[in-house]
Amino acid sequence: MHDGWKTIIEPFKIKTVEPLGFTTRPEREKALRDADYNLFAVPADKVLIDLLTDSGTSAMSAEQWAAMMRGDESYAGARSFYVLEKAVRDLTGLKNVMPVHQGRAAERVLFSVVGGPGRIVLSNSHFDTTRANVEASGAEAIDLPVPEALDFAAPGDFKGDIDLAALEAKLRGPDGRRVTMIVMTLTNNSLGGQPVSMGNLRATAEIAKHYKIPLFLDIARFAENAWFIKRREAGYATRPVREIVREMFSYADGCWMSSKKDAFVNIGGFLALNDEEWTAKAREILILGEGFTTYGGLAGRDLEALAVGLREVLDEHYLEYRIRSIEYLGDGLRKAGVPIVEPPGGHAVYLDAARLLPHIPPSGYPAQALACELYLTAGIRSVEIGSLMFGVRENGGFKPARMELVRLAIPRRVYTQSHVDFLIEVVADVAKRAKSIRPLRLLSASPRLAHFTAKLAPEAVA
Repeated sequence: MHDGWKTIIEPFKIKTVEPLGFTTRPEREKALRDADYNLFAVPADKVLIDLLTDSGTSAMSAEQWAAMMRGDESYAGARSFYVLEKAVRDLTGLKNVMPVHQGRAAERVLFSVVGGPGRIVLSNSHFDTTRANVEASGAEAIDLPVPEALDFAAPGDFKGDIDLAALEAKLRGPDGRRVTMIVMTLTNNSLGGQPVSMGNLRATAEIAKHYKIPLFLDIARFAENAWFIKRREAGYATRPVREIVREMFSYADGCWMSSKKDAFVNIGGFLALNDEEWTAKAREILILGEGFTTYGGLAGRDLEALAVGLREVLDEHYLEYRIRSIEYLGDGLRKAGVPIVEPPGGHAVYLDAARLLPHIPPSGYPAQALACELYLTAGIRSVEIGSLMFGVRENGGFKPARMELVRLAIPRRVYTQSHVDFLIEVVADVAKRAKSIRPLRLLSASPRLAHFTAKLAPEAVA
């Protein structure tokens, strides 16, 4: 790959630059107050390093920008659709391809077809929008992660796997007939960006086939998952990533992708499946809410850029750099004594706020409090994955999430090593002052996806 050199360099040159948002501490204090301590409401020009998400925040390549000039903006049957359709079919082997404007649109379409009251969707872990769209249909979303996935301090090669014994028990049990789909999220974003092994995926497919349950993949970060398989799973070290990817898809009945992650684009996604009946229903819903079936809410130029990104992400030089850059961040935080989800995932490092802030109970939203402190300290924006995002608030009660994490999601091809070194310095400084961080109280929140619109405030000092 790199002829044995110790340093793995970025496999690209920088052609266009964008200024960062430098601010003073008083400016950040005001911005956070004005945002009601919700980082989603902080204006981007008040953010220095933006790690809120790796979705739609990547830098596109020269080839992607060139492809955009070839975009066919015809309303129906645009040439650009067929370019994307071929790219998706070549990648996945799935027949019916429907473009959408992003992953949650594919989820809304899919679960409008296969969800509904009384039905159950099982997963290694649903991400926030997946769970919301399953539940919006009236169905129930159940997570079945392997037990070690919740032991954030413990190492493990494939902590994104589904618990096969628990899966079999669910399908064999009294609710088995209500299960309409099994979803495997690659990588497992909610629990630390951890990868799924090929062996686990293969075994899940065998169980799904035995019980005649469709298996779908959420493939926002499929290439990163494939690289982990190549590096960590016996029998795959010498196989090209493209072959590993094709084997992954061979076990699936369908997939959807928020292509704003592993395909580098700033907007776009798709739903792909073989079932003709489901496809007909999905296309009808697609037309109602997204657009005609050959553009799905996207411009032709977006379809072209997406097709190029699906090819570029399989470059093994890029994947080696990408995963190593995340490991570099994890190494630096670990050396500084900051508790993180081990091992670092493929797109982010997750800070374990429960371990760092044991003085703040889940009802005080420790992960959100930590994320706010990172912003106040140096203008770094991250995202809470904890009881604000996944806690259940109903009938006056509160059920906390199983995790209290802060995700530092790294956009692709955007930040350099000096940015990461600065980030390590800031997080280490905040960790030293962890005992001074105050809990937050929730003022208001929407019933679904509360973290996007919630309003909070610091608890008063006793």
